[in-house]
Amino acid sequence: MTAEHSPAADDGLDWIRRRGMGALAEKMGIEFTEFTIERAVATMPVEGNTQPVGLLHGGAYVVLGESLGSMAANLHAGPERLAVGVDINATHTRSATSGIVTGVCTPVHLGRSMTVHEIAVTDDQGRRCSTIRITNMIKDR
Repeated sequence: MTAEHSPAADDGLDWIRRRGMGALAEKMGIEFTEFTIERAVATMPVEGNTQPVGLLHGGAYVVLGESLGSMAANLHAGPERLAVGVDINATHTRSATSGIVTGVCTPVHLGRSMTVHEIAVTDDQGRRCSTIRITNMIKDR
């Protein structure tokens, strides 16, 4: 991690505000609440993101995970480089039916050309609903 991109030198939430989250994350109601290279946290409402039977859609978990992991990888990559997703997988272990879910993203590997992040998504009661892993390739812009 360079000093330019350390949490002390660059407020991650301000970085997101300047960069933007992307139209899909905004439509889904994703809100970042904490954002550093070491830990990124965001919430998403269940309402409006459900499948026909009222459960949070599995793809919604993945969108939350990819939003967190890709943004964290890009913060790590720095301004002259770009992180792009090359692999993502999710294991859903519980269904959320109301309230909000919270995703906590932590790095597994922060390399020069690749990052791997794990995102644990929990419901309002703190129960894990989904575990997502995303791999991003870092390349020059």
